[in-house]
Amino acid sequence: MTRELLLLRHGKSDWSADVDDFHRPLKDRGKRGAQRIGVWLAQQKMVPDLIITSPAERALVTAQKACKAMGYGDTGIQRDQRIYEAVVDDLLAVLGDCPQDAGRVMLVGHNPGMEDLLVWLASATPAPDDGKLLPTATLARLRLPVDWSALVAGCAHLDAITRPGSLPKKFPYPAPDGKELRDRPAYYYTQSSVIPYRVRDGKAEILVIASSKKHHLVVPKGIKDPGLSPRESAAKEALEEAGIEGEVAETALGSYTCEKWGATCTVTVYPMKVTGLIAEEDWEESHRGREWVSPERAAKELKQRELAPLVNKLEAMF
Repeated sequence: MTRELLLLRHGKSDWSADVDDFHRPLKDRGKRGAQRIGVWLAQQKMVPDLIITSPAERALVTAQKACKAMGYGDTGIQRDQRIYEAVVDDLLAVLGDCPQDAGRVMLVGHNPGMEDLLVWLASATPAPDDGKLLPTATLARLRLPVDWSALVAGCAHLDAITRPGSLPKKFPYPAPDGKELRDRPAYYYTQSSVIPYRVRDGKAEILVIASSKKHHLVVPKGIKDPGLSPRESAAKEALEEAGIEGEVAETALGSYTCEKWGATCTVTVYPMKVTGLIAEEDWEESHRGREWVSPERAAKELKQRELAPLVNKLEAMF
C-alpha cells in the first residue's frame, strides 16, 4: 500500500504580538495562505485521512483553517507536542504512531524540522531558486512505499511542493469546484446566530452584548463551522461571544442576509433559553460586557435591524 505524506509548514506568523513563541498568532496573510492550501487539497481530492499538528498557536490555527477550507470540521485534528521544536527523529516518532490504515497523513509544523524531514525522506529534493524549500503555508507532497513505522532515509518520492502564492487569491463558491469566486472560503458565507432570552414574571428579557469594537449592541453571531449543525454552531458562538450556556431551540426564528467580504451572507437565527452565565475570568470575550434588556429596547437598538421582527416574534411566544 502506497502512502502519502503531506508536510504543511504553518502560515505567516505575527511577530508584533507581545506573546511568547508558543502563543505567537498568525497574520491575516498566514490565515489566507492556509485556507488556499485547504481549498487546493479539496480540489485535488487529496483530503487527508489524518491531520496531526504542533499545538503551537500558529501551527494549530493553520491546521484548523486548512481543514475548514476543505469543507470539514476541525474536531478530528490531533495535537502532538512532539512536533513543536521537533528534529527529524521526533517527527519520525510521530509518524510511526500513525495507524497503518491511514493512507494519507498531513503533518503541520515548523522549520527547520519540517524541511529536514523532507530532505531526509526524499534525498533527491531539488533546491528552489530562492533557497526556500518550505516557506510559510507551503505544502510538500510525498509518496511512501513503506509503512509509517518503517520509514528510512531516501524512501520517499517528492511529487510536488505547492506554495500558496501560486494559487488563486480568491476562493470558489459554493464548493471547491464552484465557478463563482469570493474573497473568503465558501463556509464564511453561512452563519448562525442566537437571540438569548430568559423569562421573568411571564415576560421575556433579551441578553445583548457589545460589538467587537464596542460601538453597537449585538447578539452572538458567527460563521457556521463545517462539521457542526447550524444549531451547534450557534451555541458555540453564544458561549464564546457572550459567555452563556443554554438550550438552543430546534426551530429557527428565521433568517436574514447581510453583505460582508464582498458578497451576501445568510444568517440563521435561533432562540436560546439561557441557563447559565460563564464567570468573567472564564469568558473568552469578556471585554464585550453583557446586559439584560427588554424586547422593545433590543428591537430598537440592536445594530442588525433585520433582527427586530425576530425579537418581536420571540416576545410573542410568552
